[in-house]
Amino acid sequence: MTAPDHIDSQILRALVEDATLSAGGLGRRLGLSQPAAWRRIRRLEEAGILSGRRVELDRERLGFGVTVFLGVKLATKGRVSLEDFERAVSAIPEVQTVEHVLGMYDYRLRVVARDIADFERVLRRRIMTLPGVGEVEANVLLSEERRPGPLA
Repeated sequence: MTAPDHIDSQILRALVEDATLSAGGLGRRLGLSQPAAWRRIRRLEEAGILSGRRVELDRERLGFGVTVFLGVKLATKGRVSLEDFERAVSAIPEVQTVEHVLGMYDYRLRVVARDIADFERVLRRRIMTLPGVGEVEANVLLSEERRPGPLA
């Protein structure tokens, strides 16, 4: 597939905004027939540009009012494999994302908790006991504004 054209970009923007839109709904919004919209969506999926549809949960309404970004530096990279750490940290339900990064820390984690006391419990009992954990730096999320970005 060649690079997405203007209509493909409009489809991607619309789906980023509302992933529940049907091909018919997209077609009506963009002035395309339902089959034409469906063919374009299918082509974007086959090219790997569009993959999956996600539901966004309201963490606060689910009782998770605190989000913390943790920078984790492994103490002994030689003794503990990165895969072992990743496997262990991924098993913690409060850890929403695990990113292996280059820089001051080895990993960046997004952790949700009910409140600060709950976060402290998760940190002490689950994260700090993981194999190889050395330094940890916590940054509490105060607010978040999501933008679609330049691609959609």
